[in-house]
Amino acid sequence: MSPFLAHTYVLTKRSVIVLLRNPFTVIPNLFISMFFLLVYSGGLSGIASLPAFEGADYLSFILPVSIVSAAIGGAGGAGQSLIRDLESGYFARLLQTPVSRLAIVLGPIIAGMLQLLVQTGIILAVAFLLGLRVEAGVGGVLVLLLFAIGWGLAFAGYSVAIALKTKNAQAAQAGTLIFFPLLFLSTTFVPLELIEATWLRVAAVMNPTTYLFDAMRAVLIDGWVWQPILIGASVIAIACAITIGLSVRSAKTAFSRD
Repeated sequence: MSPFLAHTYVLTKRSVIVLLRNPFTVIPNLFISMFFLLVYSGGLSGIASLPAFEGADYLSFILPVSIVSAAIGGAGGAGQSLIRDLESGYFARLLQTPVSRLAIVLGPIIAGMLQLLVQTGIILAVAFLLGLRVEAGVGGVLVLLLFAIGWGLAFAGYSVAIALKTKNAQAAQAGTLIFFPLLFLSTTFVPLELIEATWLRVAAVMNPTTYLFDAMRAVLIDGWVWQPILIGASVIAIACAITIGLSVRSAKTAFSRD
């Protein structure tokens, strides 16, 4: 195993152990995601009878909102993990060792992705208990997991970049709030054609989260409809390239200052 892979493995393992020792830190995020799934699927399911839904089950329509919410909250822990290391002095001690600098960033990011994978699995399990049907089959479930991990990776890159830039827990947490408007200024509860406010429709069209929802809903409701799936994958790839690039740049700046 190369030194880089060994360093990444060790730091990822450490981040996972920290998560396991503090399981209650992930419960609020999982609770919010389950809230979206249970409350909105039950309280708003009647609007699925509108022609715009074309007979789709509202559970399948709202499930991506729950998954993306989990991706945002779970991946945000990567930045908070780095903040804790910065404040405790552990980060500075790491810099005095021959450990790979990139591995220092990747360790908490990968741990966040593993946390997200478990959370998404729990959400999907509950959805299946509620009667979820995935038109794309088992392959569609794997696609949902990949989309969740990809969006979480993009958000984790942003979270880490903010954490390294500010080196302050409160500032880093405030910086990540931008993703919650993205979550709601989208086709969160109804299809685009049912959004009557012009400004909200424009915001939804410009919002990358809309295309992620479209891709996941295509897998759940329509099966292997490739156009929305490929557009969603492209959006995730671009977002990952931008945010991971920002985190690497912020890491280099942080390392040069320490």
